[in-house]
Amino acid sequence: MNDMNAPALPGGTWNLGDLTVTRFGYGAMQLAGPGVMGPPADHDGALAVLREAAALGITHIDTAGAYGPRVTNRLIREALHPYPASLHLVTKVGAVRDAQGGWPPARRPEDLRRAVQENLADLGLDTLDLVNLRLGDALGPRPGSLAEPFETLAELQRQGLIRHLGVSNATEEQVAEAQAIAPIVCVQNMYNLAHRRDDELIDDLAGQGIAYVPFFPLGGFTPLQSAELSAVAVRLDATPMAVALAWLLRRSPNILLIPGTSSVAHLRDNVTGAGLRLGDEELAELDRIGR
Repeated sequence: MNDMNAPALPGGTWNLGDLTVTRFGYGAMQLAGPGVMGPPADHDGALAVLREAAALGITHIDTAGAYGPRVTNRLIREALHPYPASLHLVTKVGAVRDAQGGWPPARRPEDLRRAVQENLADLGLDTLDLVNLRLGDALGPRPGSLAEPFETLAELQRQGLIRHLGVSNATEEQVAEAQAIAPIVCVQNMYNLAHRRDDELIDDLAGQGIAYVPFFPLGGFTPLQSAELSAVAVRLDATPMAVALAWLLRRSPNILLIPGTSSVAHLRDNVTGAGLRLGDEELAELDRIGR
């Protein structure tokens, strides 16, 4: 049940296939330890953040078996299982962790089958709501065919282990290739005020009713771009994160937010901040940052 004193979630809802989710979601990556490795320093605090997300009415939680590894999924299960019917968990496969904290790709069919089974076990589910195939590397998308790994996920979908499919860290060509193999309901890429490479893709996906889920809302800004964003934030008596999140919600109705935090207070601040009202003057000024 939602907290009656919680701030209203900004942005309304969107449909991921037949699943209705709040456009303001929660990304669980920061619940793991430093470098997204190992358990959290505050186990009870991590559980409290997840429970607060549910209490706020958030129905879209983004996670991955590589976070920890396997830490955030187990925290989600401990905090929220049995899950409310309205809550939908989105996970990613296609990368693992090494001893140095790297993210080497793991996209062979046997890697993906193992990852799906581990996600099911750690989350306590019989079917995963949505699985994104993680492509590219830590530096961003890389060209190349996704046919073999995506066909593997499509087969697992036919077996009933996955409900919906998506792609992450993908090029436009890879998005189109995935769609030729099986329907997708979302694309999860890096995108923000300063990184606008996917502008055309976002608009194309919106026309198809497909969600776009940006990560790193403040990632990769130059000092000048950060200063320009901060100037707008100061004028609006808001934080740069609030302005960045509010701009993303205004950018297109198919954009879903998954900001992460390990703090209950910061989670609530993000919800309030994303509801910031941006005027035409601010929108025009912000739009120039990434142009």
